[in-house]
Amino acid sequence: MSTLEITGLDKSFATGKQRKQVLRKIDLTLADNEFVSVVGTSGCGKSTLLSIAAGLEDYDAGLVAVDGEPITGAGRDRGVVFQSYTLLPWLTARQNIEFALKAAGKSGAECRAIADEHLALVNLSDAADAYPNELSGGMKQRVAIARALSYRPKILLMDEPFGALDAMTRRQMQELLTQVWEAHRLTVMFVTHDVEEAVYLSDRIVVMGMGHIKRTYDVPLPRPRHEDITGTPEFIDLQRRVLRSIREQTQETPV
Repeated sequence: MSTLEITGLDKSFATGKQRKQVLRKIDLTLADNEFVSVVGTSGCGKSTLLSIAAGLEDYDAGLVAVDGEPITGAGRDRGVVFQSYTLLPWLTARQNIEFALKAAGKSGAECRAIADEHLALVNLSDAADAYPNELSGGMKQRVAIARALSYRPKILLMDEPFGALDAMTRRQMQELLTQVWEAHRLTVMFVTHDVEEAVYLSDRIVVMGMGHIKRTYDVPLPRPRHEDITGTPEFIDLQRRVLRSIREQTQETPV
């Protein structure tokens, strides 16, 4: 099992002599192998929530746990992919993946074999020896995804990973991610502003209001999913309902 549990989570930031509460009483459980997208307007706290789950930020109250074990910081049980590619520019695509594996104590031979396996997984075997400045944005993000998956995390946390890509590349990356997830199955928290993307990728969509969870939607669309599903009445209806929830939250008073 690879379950992420968030219970009674509160988070605030210091602003001068006062504190601003950005998350309030968040209760959210991601089941084993579940793909959950978190959507909402800018500033509602969704990226902060993901950073806390990644162990990159502390919090004021509540509990965040993986398989019942409280999170005390970053760990290899969670892979993280951000919108920025965070690749080391002086290392090749393969070496960027090997770098993370060496830190986990793998031998040189193991690192190379695992790196090559995961580059093949994201269709980048031919670019293994290329440096980041020789790669397109989509290719860089594929390296970042391969790196995050290479040490076999239980949970993958993704914060607007395709937000900087053009529309065609973004769709290609969405299809690639669904293929990888359907083949390898792991628990995913995916933060996005793109509601169509959330419906296409997810088992469940969480709509955040200002600092709290407002509503959740199950996504009862069949898998495997392909681009033509986006034109179906079921897809369009769910997309409209989620968008309506997000528009309603703009009338809320901030926490």
